[in-house]
Amino acid sequence: MARLVSTLLFLVLSVAVASAGTVPEDYWHEVLPNTPIPGAIRTLLCPDLLREVRDAPVKTGMRWWYHYAANESQAHNDPDGALFFLEKDLHPNTRKQLQFIRSAPPSPFIPRPVADAIPFSSKKLPELMARFSLQPDSVGAEDMRVSLHGCEHPAGAGEAKSCVTSLESMIDFTTSNLGTRDVRASSTEVGNERQQKQQYYTVAGVESLQEGGKAVVCHVQPFPYAVFFCHATDSVTRAYKVPLVGEDGSKVTAVAVCHIDTSAWNPRHLAFQVLKVKPGSIPVCHFLRQDVVVWTPSTWAPTM
Repeated sequence: MARLVSTLLFLVLSVAVASAGTVPEDYWHEVLPNTPIPGAIRTLLCPDLLREVRDAPVKTGMRWWYHYAANESQAHNDPDGALFFLEKDLHPNTRKQLQFIRSAPPSPFIPRPVADAIPFSSKKLPELMARFSLQPDSVGAEDMRVSLHGCEHPAGAGEAKSCVTSLESMIDFTTSNLGTRDVRASSTEVGNERQQKQQYYTVAGVESLQEGGKAVVCHVQPFPYAVFFCHATDSVTRAYKVPLVGEDGSKVTAVAVCHIDTSAWNPRHLAFQVLKVKPGSIPVCHFLRQDVVVWTPSTWAPTM
């Protein structure tokens, strides 16, 4: 039933795209002519690729909100825990046991005029469930409820945040917060969507995407169409591109982010429980799933 609803929704939205007379990808090329589209976004623009990855491994439920507190079971059993590490441990030839999966089933971008016409509010949840044929007790309805609640949570001190409901809105939020249209968009690129969990990955190299400063990170949210939680903070963030090689030779180009100031995070956040550190004590780093986008100014020349 879920697959049927998803397929029907995709067809309906495709008609909406055509009737709206605008294509999100066109806005990207107009505003960011020198910025290649990363896989995390490209997937949601291409219907054929979207169908290919619809059955790829997905992990729903986990939220990357910094006010999120992990329970005891998650602290010991959640595979997301392996994504966290300390910056001092990021160097070539390090072995890491990782699994790169999606945060949510892929949903397509729709044009901004179409997205803006759909209410995006917890108060409109019954209307949204009816619009997308979701039963109140369904997984889809719960995902929608949790996503809306997280999007409506107040921004932290020194944080700018927005849940963008279109690619156009993501571009505008990002360029506004970075203060430039000369930007780089990066995401973790997995060679094989159905790639099984490796016993280990070996770090083949480390490349800085920025020496330090502001970055915008956009996390996909479970929703019938593409919605991303994007945020930027005043605290320094360091971002890296990390080529990885699996034990069977599988290659992943991962993106990792290190948060220098974590003093405002929930003390029970999964990162602190896994790394055994306290908020604000030491930079916390994590690899990004393949449906997360990191935006950085592209004017900075990386060093190896």
